[in-house]
Amino acid sequence: MDRKAWIAVTLSVLGLFGWQWYVGKYHTPPRPTPGAVSASPTPGATAAPTATPQLAAVPSPTASGPVMEPQTESISQEAVEFVFNNDAGGIERAVLRTHKGENEPYVSLNRDHTFPVGAIGFQPGEVIGGFDLRVDKAKDEVFFSKATSDGLQITKRFAVPPAKDKEKLYTVTLEVAFANPGTTDLTVPNFFISTGGSSPIHATDMPIYTRFDWSHDGSMTVVDVNWFGASSIPLIGISLHGERPLYSETKPAVDWAAVTSQYFCTVITPKDTKGTAVWARRFETRKHNNTSVFGMQGALGMQGFTVPAGTSVTRTFEIYSGPKELSRLRQLGPNQDHAMNFGWFGFVSEFLLWAMNSLHSVFGSYAASIIVLTLLIKSALWPIQNKATNEMRKMAALGPKMTELREKLKDDPQKMNEEVMKLYKEYGVNPLSGCFPMLIQIPIFFGFYAMLGTAIELRNSSFFWIQDLSQPDTVGHLLGFPINLLPIVMAGTMVWQMAITPKSGDAMQQRIFYFMPIIFLVFCYNYASGLALYWTTQNIFSIVQLYLTRNTPLPTLEKKSVIAKREAAVTKKKKQKRNIP
Repeated sequence: MDRKAWIAVTLSVLGLFGWQWYVGKYHTPPRPTPGAVSASPTPGATAAPTATPQLAAVPSPTASGPVMEPQTESISQEAVEFVFNNDAGGIERAVLRTHKGENEPYVSLNRDHTFPVGAIGFQPGEVIGGFDLRVDKAKDEVFFSKATSDGLQITKRFAVPPAKDKEKLYTVTLEVAFANPGTTDLTVPNFFISTGGSSPIHATDMPIYTRFDWSHDGSMTVVDVNWFGASSIPLIGISLHGERPLYSETKPAVDWAAVTSQYFCTVITPKDTKGTAVWARRFETRKHNNTSVFGMQGALGMQGFTVPAGTSVTRTFEIYSGPKELSRLRQLGPNQDHAMNFGWFGFVSEFLLWAMNSLHSVFGSYAASIIVLTLLIKSALWPIQNKATNEMRKMAALGPKMTELREKLKDDPQKMNEEVMKLYKEYGVNPLSGCFPMLIQIPIFFGFYAMLGTAIELRNSSFFWIQDLSQPDTVGHLLGFPINLLPIVMAGTMVWQMAITPKSGDAMQQRIFYFMPIIFLVFCYNYASGLALYWTTQNIFSIVQLYLTRNTPLPTLEKKSVIAKREAAVTKKKKQKRNIP
């Protein structure tokens, strides 16, 4: 049993290291496939036109049209500036004035010259260009118009809400009108509305957060940048799949589509009808330490329709391009808050986020909020921790009897295990009691892990030497390896806690505890330093608690039968005093 436990723990740790290796690995760019249309146009260029499919006997629009002179216009809200261009008729980038960039004064979304947000295409990986641009500064509206070769008039109207409308901050309304001024019905084939692109803002942003998300009937699908690269089983090298240049799905009732980075996102939501398809591709944005850094871009597909002669059909969309703020995403409509991607312990993450923000309104510091929230959680768990500590002290007191039993029956493991369990039962000792507080902490830990990995609140919040609680607290490099101080301190406090924790007689439990500092160090080392701050604080609190309880007398070991007789005698005396027959 002990040998199997040792093997299981070792494999678990190796699995954790393998997982960290996988999520931090940037794959090589996908090789272009013959005939593929690039989804990463260079600045000022539009994807080559591709003939759209003919539906019935009615002509459909094509990407033909005159080459337009580059033109840009900007419209600003209080905290964001939307820059529009006529290259493909959409939002070239969104400049967030209240969020600092890594090497720029402000964070710019869709900054890598991907397709503009709101661009139209009729095939995955393409958009059509040749739009005229007109702006109405008085109403904060931008218009794009284009006539196709078959006479269809396409007009796009982007309306930026006024700055006083705080609930609509970072949002733009897009209306796409297809007008038929002729005398013959025209058919608009299925088309796509571009979400633009997303890429890591900070060099230490984890690649798994650069994703294309989309919701179908309330269920979200996540595609991250690593999906596109060739994959094989680590160490063994067996190939799982080759490079995949394009992600494409067709589903009815698509609620919304989004591209996201670790703390920002662009979400497109159809307002008058559901989407029917999505596509996504990745692109290389830059090199970091000779490693490729990738971004994602994609689009939301809409069902085609017929435009009768002399009429027009309009499709309306809401665009959100800004930080991942849970409250703002919820205002967009049902399920858009799923873009936070809190995972299995989402309810825990949402509660912790609410509690952290509430405490921040009191203390004005997110670091202080994390520390106080940790102390409140540990205080609430104090009775459970105390009970577990007492149980572990009883296990320690039972140690001599356990050692004697193991020596006596060392040649008969099955009999030894039976006698050990009988001994636990006789003295009322639970061998797993020491693990229980840790099991309770696991959902809280992963709730913090998911919350701190996507919530914007910690970004650019400092604490002592930590410049940004949403990033690792790197204080230097050794042979190119980052030295992150707080996770090392966290692991040290875990070792300290283990050193003063009463040792149980259960070898498997002790071995698991020995690996815990390594496991948590792997999880926290290159993650948001706010997570290491939480776990370090709870370790210190546990150490103080152990020092307060370790000097109390050891519990007296008594069999349950003896305890039961004594309690019965006490009850009998009480009844006699009350003259109860």
